[in-house]
Amino acid sequence: MTDHAPDLASVRDATERLLTAVGELDDAAVTKQSRLPGWTRGHVLAHLARNADALVNVLQGRPMYASEEARDADIERDAPRPLADQLGDVRASDARLREAAAALPDWSRTVTLRNGITDSASAIPFRRWVEVELHHVDLGIGYELEDLPDQFTEREIGVLAERFAGRPDVPPTRLTDGTRAWRTGRDADGPEVTVTGGRADLLGWLAGRRDGSALTVTGGALPALPPL
Repeated sequence: MTDHAPDLASVRDATERLLTAVGELDDAAVTKQSRLPGWTRGHVLAHLARNADALVNVLQGRPMYASEEARDADIERDAPRPLADQLGDVRASDARLREAAAALPDWSRTVTLRNGITDSASAIPFRRWVEVELHHVDLGIGYELEDLPDQFTEREIGVLAERFAGRPDVPPTRLTDGTRAWRTGRDADGPEVTVTGGRADLLGWLAGRRDGSALTVTGGALPALPPL
């Protein structure tokens, strides 16, 4: 079982970094395009707030979202709000998530997320940490993949490598930053492809935030990864 306590502390720190950075913007900046296609920065902030509330639902045994349509509608509804409302909502929803976490009696139990995916409750804080860190980068306000905490980057590379492991549409692949190595793709005795690069570039490619052009590939072409 994942030790949830350090991850909860990391979520708190990451949220404060994001709120401090976003607090330097103005109402006009919130309406500008983010790095996510079709989403303004307001969409990203609205998603972060609604995701926190959705994870409260998960921890308390309710469906994560009423429906995919309701999820999308809530983000669209909240995206145009002024900066002060966005900041207040992200902060308040984060407080609700921390309150729900503090009241959870059993972190070993299995919980259900979107699309029927199940996980241990103890994994929820890291999932939230991923949301906050990557969407901070997605805002396009000066926080880059290279700025992510080293521990986070290494861990999320491992999580994403595991997510693509066993996929028949991804060739057997070895990922390495020159110090550490990970395996992903379909099962095989050995890798067909080796992908080498800095951790920020490896994470960016795995997470769909970079095209992989900064990576070095041997044994074949850079694998095409399915969407997350």
